[in-house]
Amino acid sequence: MTPTDELRDVPGGRRRTVLISGASIAGPTLAFWLNRYGFAVTVVEKAGALRAGGYPIDVRGTALDVVRRMGILPRLRDAHIDLRRLTFLDEGGAKVASIAPHAVTGGVAGADLEVRRGALADALHSAVRDDVEFLFDDSIDTLDQHRHGVDVTFRRGGSRTFDLVVGADGLHSHTRGLVFGPEERFHRYLGYCFAGFTLPNTFGLVRETAMWNAPGRAAVLYAVGDGGDVHGFLTFARPQPPLGAFRDPEAQRDLFEGVFADAGWEVPDMLAAMRTADDLFFDVVSQIRMPRWADGRVALVGDAAYAPSFLTGQGSSLALVGAYMLAGSLAAERDHTAAFAVYERDSRTFVTLNQDLVGTGDALLFPTTARALEERNALLRGLAATPPAAEGRPAHAALALPEFTPTAALSSGRTDV
Repeated sequence: MTPTDELRDVPGGRRRTVLISGASIAGPTLAFWLNRYGFAVTVVEKAGALRAGGYPIDVRGTALDVVRRMGILPRLRDAHIDLRRLTFLDEGGAKVASIAPHAVTGGVAGADLEVRRGALADALHSAVRDDVEFLFDDSIDTLDQHRHGVDVTFRRGGSRTFDLVVGADGLHSHTRGLVFGPEERFHRYLGYCFAGFTLPNTFGLVRETAMWNAPGRAAVLYAVGDGGDVHGFLTFARPQPPLGAFRDPEAQRDLFEGVFADAGWEVPDMLAAMRTADDLFFDVVSQIRMPRWADGRVALVGDAAYAPSFLTGQGSSLALVGAYMLAGSLAAERDHTAAFAVYERDSRTFVTLNQDLVGTGDALLFPTTARALEERNALLRGLAATPPAAEGRPAHAALALPEFTPTAALSSGRTDV
C-alpha cells in the first residue's frame, strides 16, 4: 500500500495541498515526490506548454540517483546526446585543443547524462502528469499567508487556498519576489553577459562543440546531433550588467554586434543569424545566494533559491536533488516549519559546494585577459594529452540521498501544520 492509499483510508482525512510554481525541472520533480508521499499537488506554469528542445544540460552525481529512483533513467539514457569532442579555437580560428567534454566539465564518461533540457522536462512531466494537476498558461498573481494556509490569486482569474506554496520558477522567480523581496537582494552577478539562439548548421559540426575565444569574449556552436540546426552562444565580460538591454531585444542585438564587430571565425555569420532569430535568449551570468529558502508557508527550490549559473554545469542537478530533499523533508516532518529547516540544513552544504565551482569554471572557459587566455590554452593542451579522469568532481556527488519515512501527520486532517 502506498502512502497515498494509506492516506485515503483515513476517515475524514484530508490530503495536504501544495501549489508549485514552475513546470521545468525542479517543479515536476517536487510534484512527483510529493504525490508519492500523499500530498495533493497543483503545478502552475506561465508558459502555454512544456518547452521543447533547448540547450544540452547535464545530470551528474547525486542527481543521477534521483532520476534512477524516479524510474526515468532508461528514458534519459535513450535521450543522451553524447557529445564526442569539444574543440577550442584561438582568435584567428586556429585549433588550440580538441578534448573530451568530460575533461572540462568534471563529469564521468559513460555515467553522466547530457540531454536537451526539453527532453528532461518531458520525462519528468510524463512521470507525474496523470497524478497531479497542471495549470498551463497561468501564474501566481498574489499570495496571502495566514495561520491555516496561503490564499493565492491567479493571473487568469480565480483564487484558491493551499497549505503550502513552493516557488520553482527559476532564476528570476516571481514567487521569490512576492515573498522575499526584490531580486537584487540575492542576485550575484558573475561578470558576463550571454545570448543564445538557434541557427542553421552550415558549419559541418556533428555531435560536437566548437568554442572560439578572445580575451573577454567567446563564441560557441553546439551541434547536439546531425540535424539541420545548431545552438549558437555568445558571451562577453562586462563589469556591470547592461540593465537597459534586459527588456529590449533590439538593444540586446545591438550590444552583441558592437562587442563582436571585429571578431573572425564564424562569428559574423552567428551575428547575422542572431539578428533574425526568433528564439533569442539574453541574460547575465549570475547566481542566487539566499540566507534562507523559506518564509512561513512558502519555500523555494532549484534556481529560484540557489541558481549556480551555467559556469558550474550543475543547475539541473541541483534542481533535481533539491526537489527530492524538500519533498522528503515535508513528508518526514509533522510541521512545515521544521520540514523547511531540515531541507535547508541537509541540502545547503551540497548547494554551496556546487555554487563554489564558479571559482574555477569561469577562468577555464572565458578568460578575460590575454595572459589568462594563454594559460588556459596551455592547460587545455595538457588535458588533450591526458585521459579523462575516472571520477567526477567531488562536489557533484557530495550528498548521499537519504530515505524518507512519511509521518502520520500527512493524513491527520490538520490544517495548522
